[in-house]
Amino acid sequence: MDKKTQIIEIATKLFSQKGFENTPISEVCEACDISKGLVFHHFKSKDGLLREIFSLTTEKIVEMNDAVDQEQRPLTRLIDLMASFFTQLKVDRLFFQLNLNVMVQPRTRDLLNDLIKERSAFILSSVKQIFEQIDADNAEVNSYLFIAELDGIAFHYLGVFDDYPLEQIKNQLIKKYTKNGI
Repeated sequence: MDKKTQIIEIATKLFSQKGFENTPISEVCEACDISKGLVFHHFKSKDGLLREIFSLTTEKIVEMNDAVDQEQRPLTRLIDLMASFFTQLKVDRLFFQLNLNVMVQPRTRDLLNDLIKERSAFILSSVKQIFEQIDADNAEVNSYLFIAELDGIAFHYLGVFDDYPLEQIKNQLIKKYTKNGI
């Protein structure tokens, strides 16, 4: 693994666990066994490092979306999207924890505002494409509701409940959408 990738991985872990504001760049350097100069060579600043990490997490979201077969029926695509979300939530906890942390901290939210808006627009557009084929009259509101449900699930799984029944929640959510003819 090259040093830049190592810095990103270690910083992601530390920012996820401790928060961006509570993680000095010296701690990232110590964990990577590198100098501050090397971090600043690759990222120019701690803010630049966070922006790079956030951009990479957006790429993961795009990849999850791309993994869903666009030729499938809309309901099947929606179910595949949910399954992918729940799998990623279990497998890549740090990814979701980081996103939660940066969204609730005013400084990081301001720092990443343009990237957050870009990501949010992509997610909304992707979900809306599915719902437009299911119920065109309510596609926008159903898209916002669906995204809010997934965000709420991630929030509760990561930060509220110790014994969160993630698999049962996934099954119930799929059942809800298939039962309603969506």
